[in-house]
Amino acid sequence: MNSLIYLDHAASTPVSREVVEKMLPYMTEHYGNPSSIHSFGRAAVVAVMHARDRIGAALKVPGKNIVLTSGGTESDNLAILGTAAKREFQGHVITSQTEHHAVLHACKRLEELGVRVTYLPVDESGRVAPESVKQALEPDTFLITMMVANNETGTLQPIAEIGAIARAAGVFFHVDAVQAFGSMKLEPVELGIDLLSISSHKISGPKGIGALYVSDRVKLKPQQFGGSQERNRRAGTENVPGAVGFAAAVELAMETLNDKSSKLERLRTLMLQTLRIELPEDAIISVNGNEEHRLPQILNLSFREITAETMLMNLDMAGVAAASGSACTSGSFQPSHVLEAMGLSQERIRSAIRFSFGVTNTEEEIVRAAKIVATVCRQIRK
Repeated sequence: MNSLIYLDHAASTPVSREVVEKMLPYMTEHYGNPSSIHSFGRAAVVAVMHARDRIGAALKVPGKNIVLTSGGTESDNLAILGTAAKREFQGHVITSQTEHHAVLHACKRLEELGVRVTYLPVDESGRVAPESVKQALEPDTFLITMMVANNETGTLQPIAEIGAIARAAGVFFHVDAVQAFGSMKLEPVELGIDLLSISSHKISGPKGIGALYVSDRVKLKPQQFGGSQERNRRAGTENVPGAVGFAAAVELAMETLNDKSSKLERLRTLMLQTLRIELPEDAIISVNGNEEHRLPQILNLSFREITAETMLMNLDMAGVAAASGSACTSGSFQPSHVLEAMGLSQERIRSAIRFSFGVTNTEEEIVRAAKIVATVCRQIRK
């Protein structure tokens, strides 16, 4: 038995053995370039086309509307910069203060290029008010970009309501679904979504592959050049094994969606209940995020008289892997921009730890992890 307990599934997940088995032939046997006209190339291009179709099926959209990318960050950048470039970087964009840095940094780049960006505030639970989106609209607003679920707190945004606002205003709606995809049903057409970003390694697929759904009404200007791949929307030789693995992971995620969500909810509840039994009543300051509208697999807690940096280092030495926020920033131990936007106190922000659960975790692991967390808390607070 592995004595280490991995509670950082929001950062990345282990690749399923079934997914690896599907990928291997495309590394060792069917290794042709999809742009080649010989049989090796034809086999590769068929595999990529089938992968797009299978990913699209999970979203109830045609495969032709799926652009394969290197991951969630590239998908976000292509959606945001690609739509703005088509407008010669003129106009207005709406986003929120709690977006992933892939979106926030892309929006900052837009500002450098002349686009105006409104960063909407959130309430204490991290939710954007749909009315604030409506009020932020300007005559030349061309894009609203919003995440489905926050990667630090798990808080869900009112995507359906925002989608309706965008559609009524004739504005494109981009959704970062990287953290939510595989944990909940997402159908872009039904939700009024024009662009949707997803990533493979968040759902037990390989790293280095993601996708962007692009509706027929959106015209993107490519952001990298050198070939006509992905219907002239994204140049570069396709990652064939990655595409095959991503599609396999998507199908597994859809097949187990309900069972997975139920299990993750049980693990989250068990973690919190065990911590409250093992720790003094005042040891946990707060559960951060919206307790009603949230993903089942993320638990963000603030601890009294403990910094996240000290807690994480001690937990790692004790055999528990957790995080202080987004994997893209947690290594720097910078204050969470998400928790700051939620208006939390500095004590709550500095002590916030994210535990995120996966289908490979067991209830025994969760109880053991909670007891380790409690022991570390007591040792630090002595």
